[in-house]
Amino acid sequence: MALHRRHGSNEKTVRHCETVAKVAKILADEFEHRGRPVDTRAVVAGALLHDIGRSRVQTVRHGVEGADIVEKEGADGKVVEIVRRHVGAGISPEEARTLGLPDLDYVPRTLEERIVCFADKMVDGDLVRPFDGEVYRFKVKKHDVERLLALKRGVQEELGGDPEKLIFDKIKETH
Repeated sequence: MALHRRHGSNEKTVRHCETVAKVAKILADEFEHRGRPVDTRAVVAGALLHDIGRSRVQTVRHGVEGADIVEKEGADGKVVEIVRRHVGAGISPEEARTLGLPDLDYVPRTLEERIVCFADKMVDGDLVRPFDGEVYRFKVKKHDVERLLALKRGVQEELGGDPEKLIFDKIKETH
């Protein structure tokens, strides 16, 4: 959180990142519980820092800017890639070129990257909401809804259960 303060993140961004980290930790813990190794420290750090680039820009470029910040601050490479690849449901190199981003692949590849990307899609501001809310937002903004749905299907298949139900069940347990 010191990095957020150092780089001027606003409170709204910090609260959002904290909520995404809680959701991502629920998922990482469940993967571990089901015998699937996960770098939980990278997941939590990546989730806490995923929107640090918003201290520089409020556009799709915040993933690139955030990755630059955390890389310069000496973060682990896994965390850098989580920050870089969390935007949307991933951005292909072709899409990156049309968006004016560096010519890279921004699609989440590792389990840790997919966990944080999915967790981010479950959080609006600092509120955990149904995944359908993000699907609706993607439709309105004419983003790639199929890639978003594929992200959820992939996490669900890897988990062997509905990640959305798991998240809401765990949240209910703590309240």
